[in-house]
This record gives sequence, C-alpha cells and structure tokens, in this order.
Amino acid sequence: MFTGIVTALGEIEAGASTAAGARLRIRTPWTDLVLGESIAVDGVCLTVARAAGGGSCEADASSETLQKSTLGERGPGDHVHLERALGAGDRLGGHFVTGHVDAVGAVAAVRETGGGTRVLTVRIPEEPAAQVAPKGSIALDGVSLTVNEVRGAEFDVMIVPHTARTTKLGAVREGARVNVETDVLAKYVERALGAGRRGGVTAELLERCGFGESSQHSAVSSQSGRTRRSG
Repeated sequence: MFTGIVTALGEIEAGASTAAGARLRIRTPWTDLVLGESIAVDGVCLTVARAAGGGSCEADASSETLQKSTLGERGPGDHVHLERALGAGDRLGGHFVTGHVDAVGAVAAVRETGGGTRVLTVRIPEEPAAQVAPKGSIALDGVSLTVNEVRGAEFDVMIVPHTARTTKLGAVREGARVNVETDVLAKYVERALGAGRRGGVTAELLERCGFGESSQHSAVSSQSGRTRRSG
C-alpha cells in the first residue's frame, strides 16, 4: 500500500526479458532495500527480487504488467517515480494507492496557468472513467492528485509548483502516456452498484433493495397497526 507521495526519482539501469516478463534494474537513493519489500515504480507495485547494493535493486515485471502499464516502454536512462510502501504510523499525505494500474492514459492537453502551475487533461478508456469523480483522488504515474473536472472519459488535474519541480509531471507534454490508478473506494462502489447499472433501474432492482410496491404496502400496514394499537 502506498499514498502517492513520490519521494524520489529513480532511473532504469537495465532491463532483460524473462519467461514471465522482464527483470528491471533500477537505481534508487536507498541503500537499505531488502529482499521482498514493495516499491512503487511509476505507480506500479513491484517486489524487490534482489538488492544489488549501492542503491540499485532488481524487480520482476510480469508480461501483464508490461502490457497494462508504461513499464514496457521504459528503457535504460529513463527516469521513474519511486515510493516505498507505507509503514505503520506513517503520515497519509496523499490517498490510499495500491500500485495496481487500471489503465494507461494519454495527456490530451497541457495548460500553463502561471507561477509554475499547470493543468493536465488526461484521456482514459471508458471503463475506468466511471470511477473518476470531481474532487476525487487519482494517481498518475504514482503521484496522488485531485481531480478538478470530469468530461466523459477526460479529466483535469492541477500540478502545483512543488509537484512540477519534484516529479516528471512538470515536464510532461501533450501525447505522453501515463499510468492511471483510480481511487480504490470508487472501485468498490462501482462494483456494488454494477448489477443495477448494467440492467438499469428496474422494478425488480427496487424490490430487492426494499423500495418495491410490496415493501411500501408492508410499511404502511405496519405503521397503521402501530397507530391502531397506540389508540
């Protein structure tokens, strides 16, 4: 579990194909990484498979991870956002981020608003777009951000000067591809409401949820009974 507060920029030192996907060697600022710990790399949760020493580590990315994120596009010399897993008692400065990327989005527009602040418009596939809400949380390349506006499958986020200076989002340009993770709470809400959304609001659905005609009659009868008894 992470919070989307990127604490360092790392660098891909090497990548090698494996039967299951690829093994990446990543330079980090940390010399105390241990085997098996989780780190977020551009918003993707990876497990340290080897602590190479001197701040470098190796991690395996499955073929699905390479296909569903931008890690498959990264090569030696590319910079990546890094965050270590949340520890008990740590401050929750962003929002709960799992490191499980939902989609790769495309930066549709970049608007500089002055003072080092910029607004990014990001377009994502329709399915995860249902989990994006104005003033909700979202992670782009592992960076926790607040959604400003939503228009269909596009949404706007504001990159404040500090974030622009300390992450790659300060230099991202139109057309760039970014890893997108929607708010984990939105996923559960969508799942819970999914059956109703697929079939629309029907009499059957209302009945199951306690809003059907028979439920209303029962409520009226119960109320009438209580009224008669109280007299």
